[in-house]
This record gives sequence, structure tokens and C-alpha cells, in this order.
Amino acid sequence: PALFQMSGSQPQVGRGVPCLRCRGLCMGFEPHSWRKICKSCKCSQEEHGLSSELDDDRKIGRLLSDSKYSTLTARLKGGDGVRIYKRNRMIVTNPNISGKDPTFDTITYEWAPPGLAQKLAMQYMELIPKELQPVAGTDGAFHRRRRLTRQLPLYDQDPAQCRGLAEGEQRLMEEFVKKYKAEALGVGEVALPGQGGGGKEEEKPQDKSVEPGRAPESPNGALESAPAAGHYRCETCKQPVPGDCPVVYADRAGYSRQWHPACFVCCRCAEPLVDLIYFWKSGAAWCGRHYCESLRPRCAGCDEIIFSEDYQQVEGLAWHKKHFACLECETLLTGKPFTLANASLLCTTCSQSR
Repeated sequence: PALFQMSGSQPQVGRGVPCLRCRGLCMGFEPHSWRKICKSCKCSQEEHGLSSELDDDRKIGRLLSDSKYSTLTARLKGGDGVRIYKRNRMIVTNPNISGKDPTFDTITYEWAPPGLAQKLAMQYMELIPKELQPVAGTDGAFHRRRRLTRQLPLYDQDPAQCRGLAEGEQRLMEEFVKKYKAEALGVGEVALPGQGGGGKEEEKPQDKSVEPGRAPESPNGALESAPAAGHYRCETCKQPVPGDCPVVYADRAGYSRQWHPACFVCCRCAEPLVDLIYFWKSGAAWCGRHYCESLRPRCAGCDEIIFSEDYQQVEGLAWHKKHFACLECETLLTGKPFTLANASLLCTTCSQSR
């Protein structure tokens, strides 16, 4: 039988420097003063290499601390009270008996759902598309960390990481973060159908809110009470869920709802919710980025949430007034002619020279 080892995170230091998108034409990240891009090639910082694993674990640790999911974090030794994500890594060792002498093949998953028996954890992984399984050294692990950067930007939770906050807006952001931690933030739980929350399907309150114009419906197309064995359905695809296959539960949705592992995605972008971290609103699960944008506008210049009521809007996009500027020459464009392409502003001079 396979041997399993569950462990916490093991930080890996180091970040790539050359831009991945530019294929070697840009050899180093030159940070812009307020945009989240390289000053040289205009690509995002993540195109130049992801942050370290330790930075990622610190970020999620900060997000989950001061919430009811703080048990998924641990105090960092010598870290001045900082809490770090107890990311569950899973190491699977399979015997390889094809050769003369038996050897072992070891597979490391950079993340696995915590608190599961090893067999159930492997069942869960097998229900995720192979290209998304976070096996160390594969595209799946890379895409997990890209989704982490995209879905949970640090500047959506830490005012100290923001360049767009004006005086007095830090308190507004602190209240915004405190509110979403208390009312929306969640971490999915993996269990067999009918066993979410310890099998107590109807003891936890459910969010009954629905999107405007959408008639309320029972989660499983039946009565609100717990469905009979064999009659569980996935919330996203509405297909039946086999009783012996793990599903994802979201405690803020109530335990009569469940999702196939591959169907637990953001309702806005349809991306898999990284490490099962979701935000619950209007009867649906959102990734952090799109949840925040559903409440307040996001600046197309600096990518931060806008807390001022005085901002610039063009074609459904928003900018801080001080960031409504040409991408190339940085000239402020309020009251001036400009062109807009792929969410990037250009003054008429820079547009003609392209």
C-alpha cells in the first residue's frame, strides 16, 4: 500500500527575474512607483516569477487570522506574533516493483485539503483535472500559485501594501476587511456526501440570499431538508454526486449544499477556488478578487480597491483620480483626449507613436 505523510508548509525561497511573457527580452523586474507592473516591459510582477512559498503562506495566514478559520494558521516562531498558513502538503510514496530491486516513487502535493484520511485526500485529488493537481514541479503547482496571486492579492487585505489610499481611507479599508472576514470569508471542507460538518446538515444557518431577479430555489431541487442517500446533487453542474466520492462543502452555504471538487469555482470567473478559499455572497461562492470588486470598484491603474467616492469612470472601468494617467508617459488625462485599449490609457501623442 502507498505510504502517506501530511505536513505543514516548507518554505522555498527564491523568485524568477526574467519576464516569462517577454521570453527573455526583459531580463529583470523594475518596479513601477504605483502600478503593479514592470516599468520596463509593462508586464505584471507575477510574469517575472511568483513570490516565495513563505510569502504566500504569510499572506494566507494573515487573511485567515482574526477569522473563524484561524485554526488553519500557526504563530511563527520569532515572528512578532505573525501567524502563518499551516498549508497541508501531502507526500505519497508508492512502491515500484517493476525492477529487480523494489524502489519507491514519491509524489509531493504542494497543497491538499486538511483533516482528511489519506485515502479520501487522494480520491479528492483524482477528481481534480490532472493539469490542475498541485504536484510539486508541475504546471498544476504553478497554476495553483498563479491563482493564489490573482484571486487573493495582498493589497486587498493589507492597507500597508496599498499605494492608492488617501488620508482617512485606511480606516475604511480596515473596516472593509474586518467585515468580509466576519461575513463572507470561508474555507471549503472536503467530506463524503452527507458527512459535511460532521454529518450535521441542517444545524448550521444557511445564507438564503439570492441574486436580484433570480427566484429562490432549494439547493438540491427538492425540499430544504437533508436529501436521501443517493440523491445529492452538485450546486454548480446539478449532476448527481456518488455517495462514495468526496465533495466540497462551504459552511456559509449550509451543509445541504455540496460541490464536485472540480465544480467548486468562482461564480464570476469560473476559476477553481485556490485552496478552497471562497467568499460567500448572493447564494454563490466568489474568489477574493471578484468578491471585493462586487462591493467596490477596482482601479484599472493600480489594481487596488477604491475607497474614495470621487473616482474616474470610463466604459465600465474605474480609476483613482491620481491614477487616470497615460501608461507610457504618465501624463494625467483628466479633461484631456485619450485612447483606451485593453484597459490601458494612452494620451494622443503616445497612442500615435505606437
